[in-house]
Amino acid sequence: MISKNAENVIEIRVDEIEQLFHTLDPFPFREKDLDREAEEYIVGWAREMPADRPFRIAVHFPDDEAQTDLARDLPEALGKYFAGRAAVIQGDLNELFRIGRRSLSIGVAILIACLLASNLASGFLADVPFRRMLEESFLILGWVANWRPLEIFLYDWWPIARRRDLYRRLSAAAVEKKLYHPGEAPERAVSHSNKAP
Repeated sequence: MISKNAENVIEIRVDEIEQLFHTLDPFPFREKDLDREAEEYIVGWAREMPADRPFRIAVHFPDDEAQTDLARDLPEALGKYFAGRAAVIQGDLNELFRIGRRSLSIGVAILIACLLASNLASGFLADVPFRRMLEESFLILGWVANWRPLEIFLYDWWPIARRRDLYRRLSAAAVEKKLYHPGEAPERAVSHSNKAP
């Protein structure tokens, strides 16, 4: 469906502009969701392209009046869709940080309680044989309670932020409209066909 080159150009060839968008979406053309397959291919190629250059999306479509009329709204439709997806992903990231902060406050409270319990155990159970094991158990419990928030703040947010940034870059992509005549195969562009739902 899509090919790429060193200039961060994603090329798409369709038989009809509507193929790029979800057929069951009742919204006007400029507000429709992208077809899932079209989005996966665009995002898949975009991920493999250098991050230091802007994207261009070149859409090859038949040279007829109906397609040309629809193509007029194509840059706005693609820009709105990818900007909307970036906003949704930013919401997911915000929610992840909210969960992380809540988890961290619970984890720190448990860690403090466990440290106090460990100190109490060492003071009151000085002669008990399993005192050391009890102290270590409290310490382990305290640190395990902080495992999830640490994972969120150290690792989990990076892939989400990268995906958000990719969608933001795609929302700012220049969209080129390229006409072709039936039977003509544009260079570097392959055909996209919708699958039946």
